[in-house]
Amino acid sequence: MFKPDCRVFEERREIFFKKLNGKAAIIPSSSLVRHHADCEYPFRQDSNFWYLTGFDEPDSIALFLSHKPKGERFILFVAPKDILSEVWHGFRWGIEGAEREFKADKAHSINEFKDLLPVYIGESEEIVYSIGKHTKIEKIVLEIFSQQQEARSRVGIGANSIKSPEIYLNEMRLIKSDFEINRMREATQISAEAHELVRESISSKKNERQIQGLIEGFFLEKGARGPAYNSIVASGDNACILHYTLNNSELNNGDLLLVDAGCSLIDYYNGDITRTFPIGGKFSKEQKLIYEIVLEAQKTAIKNSVKGSNSTNVHNVALRILVEGLKEIGLLRGDTDGIIENGSYKHLYMHRTGHWLGLDVHDVGAYRMGEYDVPLQNGMILTVEPGIYISDRIPVPEGQPSIEEKWKGIGIRIEDDVLVNEKEPEILSFAALKEISDLEY
Repeated sequence: MFKPDCRVFEERREIFFKKLNGKAAIIPSSSLVRHHADCEYPFRQDSNFWYLTGFDEPDSIALFLSHKPKGERFILFVAPKDILSEVWHGFRWGIEGAEREFKADKAHSINEFKDLLPVYIGESEEIVYSIGKHTKIEKIVLEIFSQQQEARSRVGIGANSIKSPEIYLNEMRLIKSDFEINRMREATQISAEAHELVRESISSKKNERQIQGLIEGFFLEKGARGPAYNSIVASGDNACILHYTLNNSELNNGDLLLVDAGCSLIDYYNGDITRTFPIGGKFSKEQKLIYEIVLEAQKTAIKNSVKGSNSTNVHNVALRILVEGLKEIGLLRGDTDGIIENGSYKHLYMHRTGHWLGLDVHDVGAYRMGEYDVPLQNGMILTVEPGIYISDRIPVPEGQPSIEEKWKGIGIRIEDDVLVNEKEPEILSFAALKEISDLEY
């Protein structure tokens, strides 16, 4: 049974308590989700719950009572020990384990939550809880909140508002600690090694499914929990489908193979890497031209992923290079600024250039605050992933050239995971090679 270092979570809770400043937070775990008639999907813990507790069981609830003195602030409601249930479903830490191993100030059976919640939060003037995510728990929380509002006029205490915990936790999770950065280095290293395994063995594979099996088997072999998301293994025209996951087409010499895959570690930190390989070992003339444009855009965008920049700037830098490159080879025409402003490039490049990465693949944290872009800071981790996708799926905008057949079916994306530093970003996924000279054989 995996048990993380509790000191990491204790440190996070102390920061969270300070941000709460007298408020009472209620954060539920994830629940099991039914797959077939009598079994469930593999369990995946709620990221906020995990971030603050390290407790990896379903149907649990954590209370964070910043209005209470130390030693009475961290409460866990968990499934009690049950030998018969453990025979069928596996080990439980139980109430004593929650206190002893996970440092809860007090733990209770989950069945006591409704009765004990008003006792614990009664003196707090604000409740911190995510509305709309946990139907059964929310019903209890709102009922107690309503009772406290009614009593407030008589006794003068009780919660008078509900706020989202994301106000505090998104900001905390956006800046990674040294511990988190090291976990991300491991996740991206395993992910990069899996892409290298594809590069080295692609000539012996006949179907996308074999590539998927190779990658995901490697993740498990290295001790990861498994894939961080549905692996994309897209050959030929499939690569122009951004979230293609059927992964069942034959590999044909002369086509490209786009692989977007990353592992999730046992403590949920993720890698997210994309590489595009020439099946058969050589890029065609057209494929190479597109690859060179995407690679230049990506490298330049990564150089701009430094403290003081922002995600919009990273995107715009990549976008300008993509547009100018596509103009040079005749797939776009017109003034670069005009093309960008009116979006007439979007039939060839239809997504942003990256996203935050951490406990969630598309991790939490704002990109903009109203009219202002959030500045990049040391400790932020983002993906940088420009691409070009040439197909008939999106009509060519008026005024742009029709697409010749020789270009169709080319889909290229190059994605790396990047740690923001003061002067030079750290490419966490550096071990996955991407130069044309490395990909051809």
